[in-house]
This record gives sequence, structure tokens and C-alpha cells, in this order.
Amino acid sequence: MKTQYAAALEWLERYPEFHTLISLSLLVLVAWIANWVVKRILIRGLYRALKASPLGDDRELAQSHIIARLANIVPALILSSGIALVPDLPEAAVTVVRNVCGAFIILTIALAISGVLTLANTLYQRRPDAHLKPIKGYIQVVKIALFAIAAVLMVATLIDRSPLILLSGLGAMAAVLMLIFQDTLLSLVASVQISSSDIVRVGDWVEMPQLNADGDVIDIALHTVKVQNWDKTITTIPTKRFITDPFKNWRGMQESGGRRIKRSLYLDQTSVRFLDAGQIDRLHRLRLLDSYLIGKQNELLDWNSQLADYARDPANTRRLTNLGTFRAYVENYLRQSPDIRQDMTLLVRQLAPTADGLPLELYCFTATTAWGRYEAIQSDIFDHMLAILPEFGLRVFQHPSGADMHAWTSSARRHETEPA
Repeated sequence: MKTQYAAALEWLERYPEFHTLISLSLLVLVAWIANWVVKRILIRGLYRALKASPLGDDRELAQSHIIARLANIVPALILSSGIALVPDLPEAAVTVVRNVCGAFIILTIALAISGVLTLANTLYQRRPDAHLKPIKGYIQVVKIALFAIAAVLMVATLIDRSPLILLSGLGAMAAVLMLIFQDTLLSLVASVQISSSDIVRVGDWVEMPQLNADGDVIDIALHTVKVQNWDKTITTIPTKRFITDPFKNWRGMQESGGRRIKRSLYLDQTSVRFLDAGQIDRLHRLRLLDSYLIGKQNELLDWNSQLADYARDPANTRRLTNLGTFRAYVENYLRQSPDIRQDMTLLVRQLAPTADGLPLELYCFTATTAWGRYEAIQSDIFDHMLAILPEFGLRVFQHPSGADMHAWTSSARRHETEPA
């Protein structure tokens, strides 16, 4: 056996290139086996052990890949330590491999620490009071500092120099670079913030009135964000403006599946009055009002019965009004509509009277976010409201038009020409 081993060594010494190749192959094979053992056995065993603990069922921990990233250090350490044992390998090659492995280890550790910070922020957000004191901004600052330090250490490792020497040389250069590339740096920071905070995505509907932008985001680059407006024009916005200027992102509306209707019907206040018995009987034929009128009449009878003699004067009693009944009709109409989301806010309310009439506001959400369908639903609702108003003795308020003035003057002339 010893003789065969010695013969193999003698043969390898006669062919040094082949000796080097075999040694490198063995080193890579050992690193690959170590990587396989760590990831397939040790990490799986660690995850199984974690499942027995309260953290075992946490999806965020499983998806963070912190442990898997740290496992990549093992083959890098083997390559860095074993490369010097390869015979007849140039010193420069050994140095390059060690430096690259060292930089890779620094990057792996930085990514793992970043994953830990992200996981800490995710776990913190599960607290009931997390929205009052968010830590996401602080986490992002720590990440920026972490990757800045990691970048310096990686460069210093690759060039085989002390990080202090590198930092001393970067001091004066940084001032010049910040002056020359000011806009680029601001755009870079804005891009990182937009990406990490998920402020804007391609396909989002954004609205920035100060720049006349109202449409879909079609491109996000380092310096600019392109918005295709609804009139098919394209507005190019500097990326940093999405950090410094206020804007509206309609993504939340699109993801919720409901789009808000907030519009008022202006009524003539002089048409508001109490309903008499005949009008109430006539309104009973409306399916949407029958149950409401029965319940309301019983409520008013109970109330007025407690007034005793004061009930003789109608001014002391509670009575149904055409406006209150119409408001109940509109609310029931919306409650019965399949085009309106019943799980979202639904209100029919009066606003403060104005010189243009009494606003009756409809506040609800449609069951679609498509623009065309949304406008059709909204128009159908107000078409019906305007058409049904005369049934309640109500009138829409509007300023006099030329046709109104013509009708008024014609009526006045007829009265003047009629014999007394």
C-alpha cells in the first residue's frame, strides 16, 4: 500500500499541473459536500427543532432565509483555508481566492443581519400599538449603515488593504462626488426609499396635481417616473418628487375592490314639508318604504301618545317629513343594490344648508373599481333619485336659466293682458 502511495506521489510530482488540478478538484468537492451537509442535514434538523418551539410555525422566520444564508459561510471558509494547501498554485491566485471568499463572507453576514432586522420589524408590527410608534424608518437607516460598512469592508478585502486607508482616501473624493452627482444621489436615495417602502409600483394609478399628473405609472427608472395620463399624454416626474411632494396613490382603492361615491343632490329647501295621511298612504305602495313607514309610524304614535293634551296642537307632535322619508328611501335603495358594497361605509346624510340648496349626500362604495362601470353605476343612482323626487313632493334646486326667465315673462304678460 505504501509503495503504491509513494508511486502515485512520484507520478504526480512529474506532472505538477495535473497535481494542482486534482487538488483543486478535491478542495471544491469538499466545499460542495460541506455545503450539502450543512443545508440538507444541519439546517433541516435545526428547522425541525424550531418547530417544537413557539417560533416553529412562524412563516416569516421560515421565509427570511437567515439560517440558509449563514450556511453559505461554511464552503467559503473551506475554500479560503484550503486554497493554501493546493501545491504549485501561484501566490497571486491564493490571495485572490482568499480575498474573494472573505468579501463573500462579509456580504453573507450583512445579508443575514439585514434579514434579522426585517424579521424584527415584521414581528414588531404584530403588536397592537405598532402603528403608533413604527420602527421601519429606523430599521432602514440601520440597513443603509450596515451595507455601507459592508461595502467598505468588501472593497478593502478585495484589494487587500486596511479599511482605514480606504476611508481616508474616500473622504475628499466623497465631497467632490456628492457635488457633481447630487441629483443622481438624491434620485438613488429616492429609488431605494420608493422600493423599500413600496410607495409606487408600475401599474399604480397616481395623482400629483401640482405636476398635472393623473394616470398609470408605466415606468420607474433611477431619475424619472413616467405617468401615462388619462388623455394618453405622458408626464415625466423626477423620482425624488415622490419623496418630497405629496401625491395620491389609488392602489388601496383598487385592492379593496370598491370605489367611493361621494356626491350630493341639492334640494330646494322650500319644498320640505310634513306628510299628511293621504301622502303617507300613497308612499306605502313603494316596496322600499313599506317597512320603514310602519316602524316609523309606530314610533311616532308611541311618542305622541305621551304628550296628552299637548298632542292636540300639531306643532307639539312628531311627524313624518317628505325629506326624511326620501332619505330613508335612498338608503334602502342603496342597501338593495347589488352594485353597492354592503360591507363598506354607506351613508345618506344632510349637509349644512347653502345658498345653492340643501345638500343630500350619498356616501357609499361601488362593487367595482373599473372606471366606466363605476361612472355608469353612479349615474344610474342619481338618474333614479332625480326621477323619483316628485313622488315625495321635493324639488331640485338650480339657478334660474334663460328658459325659466322666458317662461316667467310670458306668464307675466298673459296676466297683464287678461281682463280684470
